[in-house]
Amino acid sequence: MFLPLQTIPVIGMEPGAFLVLVIAALAGGALGAALGALPSFVFTGFVVFLGEGLAILQSEVGELPSVPNGELAVGVTGVIGFGAVTGPHISFAAGVAASAYVGKKYPEMNPSGWDYHLGKNITEAYGTKPDILAVGAIFGVLGMLIAKLSGGLGLPTDGIALSVFLTAMIARLVFGYPLIGKPAGDGYLDMGPFEREETRDQDGDVHAGNAGRLAVEPWLPHQYKWVGVTAIGLVGGVLGGYIWLKTGSIFLGYAISAMSLLFLNLGVEKIPVTHHITLLGSVGAVLAMSMFGSPVAAIVAAGVVGALSGLSGEALQRIFYSHSGTHVDPPAMAIAFMMFIIGVLYLLGVLPNAGYLGL
Repeated sequence: MFLPLQTIPVIGMEPGAFLVLVIAALAGGALGAALGALPSFVFTGFVVFLGEGLAILQSEVGELPSVPNGELAVGVTGVIGFGAVTGPHISFAAGVAASAYVGKKYPEMNPSGWDYHLGKNITEAYGTKPDILAVGAIFGVLGMLIAKLSGGLGLPTDGIALSVFLTAMIARLVFGYPLIGKPAGDGYLDMGPFEREETRDQDGDVHAGNAGRLAVEPWLPHQYKWVGVTAIGLVGGVLGGYIWLKTGSIFLGYAISAMSLLFLNLGVEKIPVTHHITLLGSVGAVLAMSMFGSPVAAIVAAGVVGALSGLSGEALQRIFYSHSGTHVDPPAMAIAFMMFIIGVLYLLGVLPNAGYLGL
């Protein structure tokens, strides 16, 4: 029997509420494995879009009967979109871990035409296979715990993004993949072996011919060159900042970017991935508006910060994604990295606020 006022240290929740959250995270993680990582994240986008739309509506019409202003929207965005149902640290992270598990356990499930290691295939749904669902459930709870601990400890970064990164690295260790992998070219940042179509054999040796999977596997073959990443970073950042200026929602641009990945999952090959860009663009606008009080400065800052987030994601994917056999999410790494810098600068008194971080 739980004491009503007893709380769990660091996490700060009553044990009964925490147990409910654990059970929900088990189910959310299993669902993420069943749907697959990328389809799960597309659902995140739709749910957050709904929650932010409700927030904008409530801000226009005022408090609804029996629903305090903002409470309904916070429930949809926070409890569902970023919570146990479609939170990226639960459903997406579980899908990533499921793909890592399938890559080792069921190599025959490799879809035709997939050039990368099977552990990186985050577009596939894995259905109702019990062991895959169990992997998803376990990593759903792990992702929830890491995010809760990050918040409870007051870490100056986005706990959800940090959790997505850490659970992916834990999955590599658990399922026997190299933690980072060995670069095939002139260091981790060199994408030349991919451009030359060099491959690795079973022992990890690099060959010019078709000896196995690609020696270097960039996260997005259509979005890895620095100039292109900078360009889409500027564009996405400006749009994220503009959306915040007009609606007051930091997460609406992120939601639209996430929803756009439905087309990537359906096979439209050159859809750009921009949720780390639009989110940080919104944050850049928030910071600049607080500092300068100018919409022009805000939208310029949004473009700059969006581009920096895009470039951060690309640099980090070249280190953590390209040389091992599973998915480690570059947008999550970029968000965690960029928000850590912003959080630290706020704590040092350099910035007037920390965006959406509750510091």
